[in-house]
Amino acid sequence: MGSYGFYFAIILVYGAVDSMACLGLNLEFGVAGISNFGFIIFQSMGAYTAAVLSMPNAKTTNGGFQQYVLGWHLPWPFPWIGAAIAGGVLAIPFVFLVGKRLRGDFAAVGLLVSAVLLNLLVTNYQPLFNGAAGISLVPAPFQSIWNTQGLAYQFSYGGAAVLLTIGVYFLVKRVTESPYGRSLRAMRDNDIVADSLGKDLRMQRTSVMILGGMIAALSGAILVGFITLWSPGAWGYAETIVLFAAIIIGGAGNHKGAILGALIVPLGFEEITRYLPPVGNPELVPALEWVAIGLLIVLFLWFRPIGILPERRRILSGNKKALAPIESNDESDALIVIGNVDQLNFRELLRLGEPVNDNRVILSTIDLTKAFNGVTVVSDVTISVHQGRLTGMIGPNGAGKSTTLAMLAGTLRSSSGQIFYEGQDITSMPSNKRALAGMVRTFQLASEFKKLTVLENLVSAIPHQSGDTFFGSLRGKRYWGVEDRENIERAKEVLEGFGLSEYADAYAGGLSGGQRRLVEIMRALFAEPKVLLLDEPMAGVHPNLAHKIGDQLTKLCEGGMTIVMVEHELSLMDAFCDPVIVLAEGQVLAQGTMAELRQKKEVVEAYLVG
Repeated sequence: MGSYGFYFAIILVYGAVDSMACLGLNLEFGVAGISNFGFIIFQSMGAYTAAVLSMPNAKTTNGGFQQYVLGWHLPWPFPWIGAAIAGGVLAIPFVFLVGKRLRGDFAAVGLLVSAVLLNLLVTNYQPLFNGAAGISLVPAPFQSIWNTQGLAYQFSYGGAAVLLTIGVYFLVKRVTESPYGRSLRAMRDNDIVADSLGKDLRMQRTSVMILGGMIAALSGAILVGFITLWSPGAWGYAETIVLFAAIIIGGAGNHKGAILGALIVPLGFEEITRYLPPVGNPELVPALEWVAIGLLIVLFLWFRPIGILPERRRILSGNKKALAPIESNDESDALIVIGNVDQLNFRELLRLGEPVNDNRVILSTIDLTKAFNGVTVVSDVTISVHQGRLTGMIGPNGAGKSTTLAMLAGTLRSSSGQIFYEGQDITSMPSNKRALAGMVRTFQLASEFKKLTVLENLVSAIPHQSGDTFFGSLRGKRYWGVEDRENIERAKEVLEGFGLSEYADAYAGGLSGGQRRLVEIMRALFAEPKVLLLDEPMAGVHPNLAHKIGDQLTKLCEGGMTIVMVEHELSLMDAFCDPVIVLAEGQVLAQGTMAELRQKKEVVEAYLVG
């Protein structure tokens, strides 16, 4: 085999390392939506940790010509285990950059800047990291009993790396194919909506960052054990761009796509080309590598942004025919036929508990105020919402209706005032905890999880699922599978009642306006609300369908649910809402039935009633 054997062994190791790293980044970016442009720092951290754990004391080795910490000279696999732990620990401070305040592009820039700063620190701080020189003569695993330069060792090392990569693949698959994986994708699609349904975004991002950091660090440990040296210059932010290119080209959200991308980009364009014979200028091939990678990114983003192996659609209904895409448009709203919804036992299906309708005040505010940059948009709003009533909220554009609803739900913090729910002051309570306590909202604009199917949208909202935690997902389908199947069957029954069974496995983002509104309302109901806050739920919905939805909302209130609905269509207020609150210029103008409000001159002048 000769030199070709060593060449293939090297490619085997690098392929496994790159695939493992891409699996970790795909978990963060492709599944959870975290654009971690500092990802390479975790791989570098794992490589450094594995190196110093496997090396002897720096002061007594080779004349102390290099500086580093630890030097515990631990046997394999402890340096690799330590590296994975170090990667997870390093992720904890990074989590604060991707919390609820810093998201999306801002979080990506924050992570990138942090990675650059850490690289500069490592490169320039001599006592701890040996500066730009890095660390050399890192002991390879089992070098005391095995010839590490032999072909057998090289292939054995590559085989071990491949086995570990396979293990990582099944680990991330186990996590992402659970109910917890659905929650991660929901956070990726629309984190504000996921938060309003009770998802703990900070905890979800923490678990993903830690697991992704551990996977990246382990890949770095495998690499440093093979090449036996560590240099900070080899872990620049540009390497993260290479990994992102692999994810985009392979298919974000698809673990097999991540591996395919790793084999095409970092392995195919970086590692394999290093062993090509020199042709002309020695700098030409490395330069052309970056040109080719850049062109690939642009071409795929332009012509195939979903990648070679796009994220697969998850068929929860079990209907394989659903693999065929279902087309829908806004004209189909008029054709929607509500099915056997009158026969559904909503109390059992939605776990709403025993009906209680004692007309008590369940939600109230005192002097609720919101100002943006010194401009007050809601001022001293004091209202009381009685349990079991469908309370309407109307007013001209800019009256502060949606802002008030957002403050009630906690998705927007009030500037002053108080909010009381079931007798408790919840003014400072986060929105996800309000949702878990039973106060759930919908949004003025379409807020479905676009890349989740209709069934996934509904089931993802169910609180307290056994598989909807990180550790619950690790316990596998035997732990959460039966419960999940029951939840899916409940959702299918509700979909049938609302006449949307044929769309069960269609992506929610492809539905018509009216259908999306139905999905949002059903999803909110599956969050098991006591108080349901609806922000213009009938906007864009065909009038016939809107009245059918109103009938069902009224029946839910008769069973004890409380609903506050912001709506512009006054015929719906006439038909279903009592009382109705009128807002104008951010203040409560009047309250009463629609018939009473039409008799008030100030209401007629501020907002045309009838």
